[in-house]
Amino acid sequence: MKKNTRHVTDVALTAIAPAIWGSTYIVTTSFLPHGYPMHVAMLRALPAGLLLLLFVRKLPFGIWWGRAFILGALNFAFFWAMLFVSAYRLPGGVAATVGAVQPLIVIALSRFFLGRTIRSLAIVAGLIGMAGVAFLVVTPSAALDPVGIAAALAGAVSMAFGTVLTRHWQPPVSSLTFTAWQLTAGGLLLVPVALFLEPALPTLTAQNMLGMAYLGLIGAAFTYILWFRGLSRIEPSAAASLGFLSPVTATLLGWLALGQSLAPVQIAGFVMVMFSVWLSQKSQAPR
Repeated sequence: MKKNTRHVTDVALTAIAPAIWGSTYIVTTSFLPHGYPMHVAMLRALPAGLLLLLFVRKLPFGIWWGRAFILGALNFAFFWAMLFVSAYRLPGGVAATVGAVQPLIVIALSRFFLGRTIRSLAIVAGLIGMAGVAFLVVTPSAALDPVGIAAALAGAVSMAFGTVLTRHWQPPVSSLTFTAWQLTAGGLLLVPVALFLEPALPTLTAQNMLGMAYLGLIGAAFTYILWFRGLSRIEPSAAASLGFLSPVTATLLGWLALGQSLAPVQIAGFVMVMFSVWLSQKSQAPR
């Protein structure tokens, strides 16, 4: 009983991260200057990572230098770059639906890297979740762009590899320190990308800085501490399924803050997503 209670607590704390990530779109469009995705990604990761490094006062050592930069690229630099490319080239609903394939990729990678058994319930849960996300966010007029779809798939694969390798490479440090290493490495990798591919940022307003502070401190530092803590305690495929909560949060915020309507098909999608998350946790729960 105590083990199951601890597992439920770990899942609930881990779920906070993707739920908060669902607010990224509304914060980005409402508070940040438009047209600077790589700068935004870099400023979201690097200051938060450096702040955490100052707090933990512990740098990577030995093989963890290379691993920190590999995971920083997979979980942050490359993933966020692909995320923004897909967001600019695809309607948000299409990008979210393509990205929702990530839990299924994690299941396959967990089998290869971690020797985990592929459970049919987990696959069914992933398929239901993808369908639920599609019902929740895709509109009939959604256009398909091959480059955007490729970027969304590349981002899903990147995050899936990052999720599984984070579990595979268990560090001899706390989740706080591990988050600091990855955020800093990912931010550093994004610096040349932002400087060479985009014009310089305009002078930031108080509203811009407020948005950046939220994305960095809450949307990156706080959430990834919870996320990496969760990956050390629950199965990667179970954690990945919690990513379905991001489009749920984004849809609910659009309804609450922007006055967007909720159609019956979206409500059905919401129910499917929540059932998918429950089914995935059930399939991976300790026996």
